[in-house]
Order: sequence, then structure tokens, then C-alpha cells
Amino acid sequence: MPIYLDNPTSVDCLKTASNFGNQIILVPQRSWAYPSNPDDIYETGTIGNIVQILNLPDGSVHSIVRTTDAVRISDVQMVDGLFVGNSEKIEITDDMESEQTLALRDKIIENLRTLPTIKKIKVDKLYNVVRNYPLPAFIDSIIQTLNIDTDTALKILTATTWREKLIILLEQVNLNAETAKIEESINNRVHQQMENGRRDAILQEKLRAIQHEMGDDDDEMADTNNIRKKIENSAMPNDVMDKAKSEWKRMRAMSPMSQEGGLIKNYLDELLSMPWGRFHQQPIDLKCARETLDSEHSGMQPVKERILEHIAVMKKTGTPRGSILCFVGAPGVGKTSLCKSIATALGRKYQRISLGGISDESHFRGHRKTYIGAQTGRIMDALKRCKTNNPVIVLDEIDKMGRDWRGDPESALLEILDPEQNKSFRDHYLEVDFDLSNVLFIATANSLNMSSALKDRMEIINVPGYTEEDKVQIAREHLLKRVADENGWDVNNIVISDDAIRHVIRNYTSEQGVRGLQRELATLLRRQLLANDGMDTKTDFTIEKIDDLLSIRNNADTSHKIGFGMRAQ
Repeated sequence: MPIYLDNPTSVDCLKTASNFGNQIILVPQRSWAYPSNPDDIYETGTIGNIVQILNLPDGSVHSIVRTTDAVRISDVQMVDGLFVGNSEKIEITDDMESEQTLALRDKIIENLRTLPTIKKIKVDKLYNVVRNYPLPAFIDSIIQTLNIDTDTALKILTATTWREKLIILLEQVNLNAETAKIEESINNRVHQQMENGRRDAILQEKLRAIQHEMGDDDDEMADTNNIRKKIENSAMPNDVMDKAKSEWKRMRAMSPMSQEGGLIKNYLDELLSMPWGRFHQQPIDLKCARETLDSEHSGMQPVKERILEHIAVMKKTGTPRGSILCFVGAPGVGKTSLCKSIATALGRKYQRISLGGISDESHFRGHRKTYIGAQTGRIMDALKRCKTNNPVIVLDEIDKMGRDWRGDPESALLEILDPEQNKSFRDHYLEVDFDLSNVLFIATANSLNMSSALKDRMEIINVPGYTEEDKVQIAREHLLKRVADENGWDVNNIVISDDAIRHVIRNYTSEQGVRGLQRELATLLRRQLLANDGMDTKTDFTIEKIDDLLSIRNNADTSHKIGFGMRAQ
């Protein structure tokens, strides 16, 4: 082995050894710096004879050392700046000519052919090394060629049989071969991705050039870039944004005239119109909520107290989670208007979804994008229209839903009304999760004709009918002004006593609500306008006048029915 030494300590060590038997032990060290204590060097090395020393002008030394045996060293000490110690020769059993040893050597040669670092060496030269050099030289050359780490090289050096040395070496060759395969696979994949990226870039550039020649690229590119900016600036969750960007890339690669490109653009528009992270809420004021309910609804004190309890819980928890309220009562008792008053009291947007006659599950979950005319469900559509993700959504007439071969809408509502499930509601059209847990759902029904599972999701609140005095108060505070506005009257020109209102209630209505009363009051105003040639002069609606005005209309209805019956006979 040729050795070049420029460290003064190493040079002194070599020269000292040349004066005492020309033998020196070569030991690897654990650090790059020259070792300063025995712990810095390994306990295994090789002993060799110094063949030649050539002193160079700069003080360095070029020497040739012929190594003979592997040794273990012990009792290493630093004496006068030099390491000295005892050495013990490692005896090796001579099994070079055994069949197993020769088979291992040939296997190593065979596996070396697959290594990229060995492919450049011709196979003839490899066999020439085997024929003309002894086995120790073959092992040393392979170790140097593969750049095996020091610990493994020393493990091979200290093995006591050639068979054992070759087994360790074969393991290293196989390990390098597998590592080379992995690196080659990674390199091929990276190269393929780069080629695909270049191909896509070239095709995109050609597509832009074609669109430019056709004169339809400027507006289309501006629209495409605007969609990209909207996606990046939106408050979408990460998984939704990844989906949107993926669809945007597909749209960009398609012709603007293609049908699929238009469908993807419509999908992205729907995705961007959803209220991701948008809230519309003001601090909850219980006193203000009570005043709102009292001003808009007369009577129903137990119902209003239960609503205020619900609002108080929302103020404490900061979320609408809890019981889903379901108002059940006869028509006209104010169920829907109660829901609107709740939205006003909370300072939230209000949306009403009428469920009467719905028999298709897709009304809630939306349609698959593959269908012609596909669109989002009514829940997502309500959120899109109110532009906030925490509105009050009223599911009106929940007991009027149907069921047929297209699906069971009641079952779809089970997920929507469950706070533990609707945190990740997935519309079939959007194909992404949307959090409905911030939405306050309220249902209304005329009866309890619904599944037990659906009733279990909600807290049933019975809204009773109004007493006669409640109806008089409602007419005085709300209905008169409403019918006056609808029929072009100045409410100050309407003079009607409470007894007159009671007369209308007792003799011309038979209901728990006030819709019939509102219709009869509107009839009074219309009949009086007809009598006054369309003028709303100040009129006192006495009991006699009420009977006179309403009897004309009622008699006309009766005679029409009788005449129709006679003709039918």
C-alpha cells in the first residue's frame, strides 16, 4: 500500500518504526483529526512491513508498506507523542479452496454485474482479477470499489474464515444492488414526471396559440385566472381547496367550447358560491329577544318561554347545538312566523324550505354531476342564497313529505338534523364535506304523522290555538294594519270595536288560527271599497254593517253552490 503522510506526528511514528524492526500497525480512527487519545482509534488494524520511505522537500513522507496480517491491539498508550501498544495476530482458517467459498466468490461476481458502478468494468477484467489474484486481494478490491463503511470493513477483516468474510461481503453487494434499484426507480419516476410536465406545458402552449389565432383566448383566459384567484382567496378547508384546484386544472386543459369544460366551470361556480367561513351573527340579547317575540306574537306564553330557553343555551354555549325544535299545531296559529321571529331575535339570516310533497332524496342531497341538469340539494341552495353558514333554516310542513321509488327523504333528514353527523354533510353534487353544525334548524308540522326516528331527532312543541281574546288582540295589533296595507286602506280610516271583531270571530270563522279572521277582515274592506266607488273614506264597521257586507258575499257563494248542484242533477 502506498502511504502519503504530512502530519508531523505520523511522520515521526513512521520513522521511529523504521528504526525498530520496520514494522508498523495501521489502524483506522474515529475522527478526521489526528487522534489525541487511545479512545479515538479502533481496536483492530493490520500489521505491515515498511518497504520504502521517501522524504519529500516539504517535510512530508511517501512510504510503501506491505501488510501481512490482521491484528487486535491492546494496552494502547501515548508515549513521547506516539501511540504504542501490544498486538495479537488474528488467525484465519484456510478454507479458500472449499466449494462453499468458491461458490460465494462466484455469486459475488454475478451480483456485481447488476451494479451501475461495476457495469463499466468489463466482465473479462473481473474474471482476470479472480484468476490472477489471490482471494484476499479480491476481497480488498471489492471493498474499495464499493466504498464499504469502516465498521463493515473491519467486520470482514476480523472474520476468522474466508467463507465468513465472503458472506459479509455478499450481503453488502446485495444491499448496494437493492439500493441501486431504488435509486434507479426514483430517477426514472422523476424523469418521467419531468417529461410529462414538459409535454403538458407544450400542449398548453399550443392550445393558447390556437385560441389566440381564433380570437377567443383573452376573455377566456381572464375568466379562468379569475376563478383561480377566487379559489386561492376563499376560506375553503384544505381538502376542498385541493379538490377545487384539481378541477380547475382539468378545466384549463379543456377547450372552452367543450361540454365537459362548461360543466366543470359550473361546478366551480357552485363551490365558490358556498359560504365557506362566512358568519352573520350579532351578540345575543335575551331582553331584546323577549321583546321581539312579544311584539310579533300575542299569547302563546309557554311556547315563547321554551324558545327563550333555547336562545339562552345558545348564548351560553356559543353554538346552536342541542334540541331541534319542531312546532306542531293547526294551520294559522303562527308556527312559521314564530321561526322568522327567532331569526330576527338572533340577528341571523332566515331561509324557509317547504317540504310539502317532496318525495325525492336528491332534494336534500343533490344530484350526481353525471346527470343532465344536476344541481345542489335544497340545503346547500339555502346556504348559498343567504351567503352565510349559520342561518336559521325552517323545514316547513315536515309532516307532508312523501316517499316513493326515488328515495326516502325522511331518512336523508336524519343526518341533517343530527349535530353529531351533520358536521361533515356531503352533497352529491359538490362531493365535499360541509359543516352544518352552525345552522339552526327549526321544523314545523300540522301533525305528528312522521317516522319515530325523525321525531326522536326533534323536540316537539305543541302550539295551541288562540282563545277569542287572543284573536281580538292579534286582530287589533297585527291583522288590521296588514289587511289595510294589502287593500289600499289608511288604517286610521278603519273604525271597528272589539265587540265587532268578536262578532266576526264567532259568526264567520271556525278555526284555531287567525287566517280565516284575516280573510274576513279583508273581505270587509273590499266590500266597503266597492260600495264607496274605490274610496277609503272613514268607516265605522258596526255589527250591523258587518252582517250587511258579509251576508252579500256569503249569500252569493251559497246560491252559486245550489245552482251548480241543480244543474248537476
